[in-house]
Amino acid sequence: MANLLELYVKLVGLVLVGFILGRKLPHTVPTRVGQWLFWVGVPVSIVAFLRQADLSGQIWIAPAIAYLAISLGAFLAWWGMKGQAYFTKTIHQKSTQGSLLLAAMVGNTGYLGFPITLALVGQEYFAWALFYDMLGTLFGAYGFGIVLASHFGSNLSNYWQITQSILINPALWSFAFGLLFREVTLPSVWESSLEKLAWGVIALTLILIGMRLSQLHSWDRLPEAGISLTIKMLIVPLVIGSTLSFVGVTGEPAKVIVLQMAMPPAFATMVIAETFNLDRDLAVTSLAVGSIVLLLTLPLWLWLF
Repeated sequence: MANLLELYVKLVGLVLVGFILGRKLPHTVPTRVGQWLFWVGVPVSIVAFLRQADLSGQIWIAPAIAYLAISLGAFLAWWGMKGQAYFTKTIHQKSTQGSLLLAAMVGNTGYLGFPITLALVGQEYFAWALFYDMLGTLFGAYGFGIVLASHFGSNLSNYWQITQSILINPALWSFAFGLLFREVTLPSVWESSLEKLAWGVIALTLILIGMRLSQLHSWDRLPEAGISLTIKMLIVPLVIGSTLSFVGVTGEPAKVIVLQMAMPPAFATMVIAETFNLDRDLAVTSLAVGSIVLLLTLPLWLWLF
């Protein structure tokens, strides 16, 4: 409980700082901060935390569970839309259907998942969160997510651009480098400085989330967002989390997996929605509301798992 309260203070505090700064600073600042984190900050933090992570056990099952969670979220969202259309005769536009599916599939397992895992479970099990995000969420969003977006949206000329964005993703390359760099012994001063820099990056990512939330103003799609968030943040973690013991994932690794599955929709959903002309208002609303709902659901997952 003490760890959770401490997390809430830091989480809410840093996001609030970012929210205030986002209202005061020029609109270009969040973009520049995001670019620095993308190219420098996040890759450095991945390398730093990988050095202290435990890579033993069934860690390679984490991406498989991520794909299962993404698939289940998409199926439940599709089934929910079909059921709603049958009983209420309400048929959403294709662009809205696409955004609803994306929001139910892909979670913010990086910017939010990493700091929450580190605070509640510790660095020893960080690799489980990292493998879930880098080998699961990343390819789920820019692979399966793009296929869905191209079906429900438009602007189909961006396949190569999306492929390039995956191949040059510095986080993915730093993940590979970090696995090799684990074997290199560093002086204690360097090791300590690298760890402090990594924690500073985590704090900055939370501030950036606040900055971006300060620029979100649309709440018109709240009912549809509620459907996606119920699936993404409640049903999927509960269903898959209750079966983890059958595949040998228990204890702290299971807690990490459940926390990653329970993250709110990723910022990638908004990027994809903008790229393929999906329902941006729904994507934006899902991001904002999901970040608030997370504060209410975290105690539930810690209690259950």
